[in-house]
Amino acid sequence: MSRSALRITTENDSTAGTFPLPVPEGLTPLQRPQFEQLISDLSVRFINVTSGEVDREIIAALGQVREMFRFDGFCLISLSTGKREVMFTHSSYAEGVHPIQEKVDISLLFPWAKANLLRGEAVCFASPEDLPEEAVVDRQSWQALGIRGGVIVPVLVAGSVEYLIVASLVRVSCLIDKGLFPRLRLLGEIFANALVRCSVKAEQRESWAEIQRMKEKLQPEGEYLQSETVFSQRHEEIIGQSGALAKTLVLTEQVAPTDSTVLICGETGTGKELIARAIHKLGPRRNKLMVKVNCASLPTALVESELFGREKGAYTGALTRQAGRFESADGGTIFLDEIAEMSLELQAKLLRVLQEGQFERLGSTKTMQVDVRVIAATNRNLAEEVKRGNFREDLYYRLNVFQIHMPPLRERLEDIPLLVWAFVDEFAEKMGKKINKVSKQDMEALQRYAWPGNVRELRNVIEHAVIVSSGDRLQVRLPENTPQEPSGILTLEEHEIRHIREALRLTGWRIKGEAGAAKLLGLNPSTLYSRMQKLGISHRQAKDEISH
Repeated sequence: MSRSALRITTENDSTAGTFPLPVPEGLTPLQRPQFEQLISDLSVRFINVTSGEVDREIIAALGQVREMFRFDGFCLISLSTGKREVMFTHSSYAEGVHPIQEKVDISLLFPWAKANLLRGEAVCFASPEDLPEEAVVDRQSWQALGIRGGVIVPVLVAGSVEYLIVASLVRVSCLIDKGLFPRLRLLGEIFANALVRCSVKAEQRESWAEIQRMKEKLQPEGEYLQSETVFSQRHEEIIGQSGALAKTLVLTEQVAPTDSTVLICGETGTGKELIARAIHKLGPRRNKLMVKVNCASLPTALVESELFGREKGAYTGALTRQAGRFESADGGTIFLDEIAEMSLELQAKLLRVLQEGQFERLGSTKTMQVDVRVIAATNRNLAEEVKRGNFREDLYYRLNVFQIHMPPLRERLEDIPLLVWAFVDEFAEKMGKKINKVSKQDMEALQRYAWPGNVRELRNVIEHAVIVSSGDRLQVRLPENTPQEPSGILTLEEHEIRHIREALRLTGWRIKGEAGAAKLLGLNPSTLYSRMQKLGISHRQAKDEISH
């Protein structure tokens, strides 16, 4: 076939320019059936190609075509999202031919070719000198790359040019049959469709895997959120204005904006969880989940899997993979209640999470990384537990970064009326009753009672009282066979608080005057006011019957 000028056209364009076209030496139209048979074979081969095989198969096919037509280089390249750059993703080069760099700025180096290709037109030349005057930048770029001739065919995906088939000649300059253009485009479409199909399948697999991961995480989260919703409906805020509680709330507000670990200490039923929730709500993780773990209520055999998760088959009965509490709390807060009940073995693993944020699911060797704020609570003296060998000293120091003490109810006696009315309102509304009175004697009895079960016990007592009350007055019945004074020796401060409160009760909460508490205690009224403020005793008036 003699060297001649052939017209480059697309399917819808018959007016494109005329350029000399390179063709491998000795190629005749009789060789077209060979190429068509190869394309037919490749189309069948790529129907069921997997994502793990597609790249290897494309490179092998490029090699077959390159050898058939004796190209120096034959490549499939993809365009970037903005169509500014191209990536040589799949290539085959003849021996001794230097590959083109992986990424090329086509807008900068080949602006004329880019404009033609994005219109769906093929670009080819037997020599860079044959390119038109307006392709001066392209000519210089081809010469710099050492390309003597070539052909570039655009490949469309969903109506947009996404890939290019590029054949390059470095060592010789020869002619190509223009009938190969649509066949090269078809070859590119086979490759492009396979890549798109494998990409979609990979995205589907990843989406499914992500759905499974979210399902594992959200299932326990749903349970936690359900319990939190019920709790928030019952308690929207911490109730009380005593000095003892005020000190606790000041510490809560100080530590909440930080990311520090917090240890909340206090007797059972004092409301340690309320403080933990307040810290979370006021902190930087307020929009994330707070996951509660009661270390005392979890079965010993399941504590590790509950905290750190498990893989399917990790132990007998583990039929599915399950995310642990730490994984569910990632980005948020985890509240470890009754931390002293945790075994020494598990304490070591918890220490690692606190130090590094890392753990492994039960039955897995893969290390998980989480970002969790830890708030722990206990009703025990952890320092004493360390001395007894029941609690790790290093874990104790890790947890005891910032300690908050939740005072027992017997140190918050002036909060009792507020708590009583809050619980009365709650239960009366639920039971459809109207209760707006509590006798002075009953309120004083509630304040004299020792409350070994603290706020939780008070709540139970008020719930019982609302149930048995038939009118608008609360009928209180304190627990029987329970001492109304705390067991053991009182501290001097506790004794002073009780002594002052008793004097106030006897004088009707009057402080000044001959019949006032200051006179009864032998103190100056200003001195008594000062002592009351220091001890957290609020000044209030008492009536024979307290209305709400």
